Amino acid sequence: MNRGCSLLRLSRNFLPSLLLLLALCVLLITMKYSYITQSLPSPAALNGIQTFHKYDINCHAIHDMDPVEVGKSLIIRKKQVVKDMDESLVELTSNCSLFIESRGYDDVCVSEEERDFPIAYSLVVHKSAWMVERLIRALYSATNIYCIHYDQKSSAQFISAMEGVARCLPNVFIASKRESVFYASISRLKADLNCLSDLLKSEVKWKYVINLCGQDFPLRSNMELVSELKRLNGSNMLETSRPSELKKERFSFHHKLKDASFEYQKLPMKTEQKKTPPPHGIEMFIGNAYFVLSRDFIEFMEYSDVVRDFLAWSEDTYSPDEHFWATLVRLKGAPGEVPRSQPDVTDLMSKTRLVKWEYLEGNLYPVCTGEHVRSVCIYGAGELHWLLNYGHWFANKFDPKVDPGLQRGLG
Repeated sequence: MNRGCSLLRLSRNFLPSLLLLLALCVLLITMKYSYITQSLPSPAALNGIQTFHKYDINCHAIHDMDPVEVGKSLIIRKKQVVKDMDESLVELTSNCSLFIESRGYDDVCVSEEERDFPIAYSLVVHKSAWMVERLIRALYSATNIYCIHYDQKSSAQFISAMEGVARCLPNVFIASKRESVFYASISRLKADLNCLSDLLKSEVKWKYVINLCGQDFPLRSNMELVSELKRLNGSNMLETSRPSELKKERFSFHHKLKDASFEYQKLPMKTEQKKTPPPHGIEMFIGNAYFVLSRDFIEFMEYSDVVRDFLAWSEDTYSPDEHFWATLVRLKGAPGEVPRSQPDVTDLMSKTRLVKWEYLEGNLYPVCTGEHVRSVCIYGAGELHWLLNYGHWFANKFDPKVDPGLQRGLG
């Protein structure tokens, strides 16, 4: 790759938050429909560009919550312009030189600090190829390593697009083993574990690994993430709390994967059969599926009989990824452990990933300016200031293809 850096790319080493603001603003404004050329030029794409410039959006003013500029973004979101299509990314990645140059992968500067501190990523994705590519582009550094696990059930076009991105970028690869992922089942956890195993075999000696999904987006530049990770000094960062009585039922009873009559296709259903206690006297904690973990911790997991037994025990639980990581970081002697005596670490205390839940809006955080899907806020442009100033490293959810009417019905 050409390692030359434009003045704008160089400036991100000194003004990372400013440039992240611009990138996030563009993502928020265009998250329902594409306004920026992400594919080979076409009349439809050019029309999209004209629509974008017609409204003359000022991202700085949106960050400052200027009502006029926020209002403009709401108008743009209602315009049904050409949607991003997975096929266009397949077409673009068929010419790797064009893909790399047009998306700016050959023009990303890397500081010495970043070069000495590579980061690994596990990306578990299943739809919206351009959204995944934007995520990789926002995170991209030639010194990092990126594992993509696509759902075996994904469309052929999405799979081809992901394989095209991996073919064009030498530090992006597809997981060697892939799962058919079903919501709240062990398959979601195994998808990350497959990537983690591959990442350990990589020649890149990464220091930390972060897992994300396709609807996440970074709120910090790569340089800022490196600085933050150095401050962790080998410790891990994730949500880990003591379970409520209701949450205990998720792992106190056997669950069986059964057909579901709605979008998830299959779901783990609770049975009346009680499970034996966790192996090795493990004390259970809960959190979410997302983490920031040190390389030492992942190597410990890879060879630990305790971890292997705990994974097998978790096979028939509900949403095991929401207790697996939260529990393992509390194990005595685990690298970067969170002592069992330490109080709960909530999702707002951990900087990993910021999610806005509808039932907590107006209390823990401001009301969603986008839309809701199953009680989760799909961010709008009015969230920009809050997102960049709350202190988290990543945020969820962003969705480029959500229908506003449908979301109102689901919310």
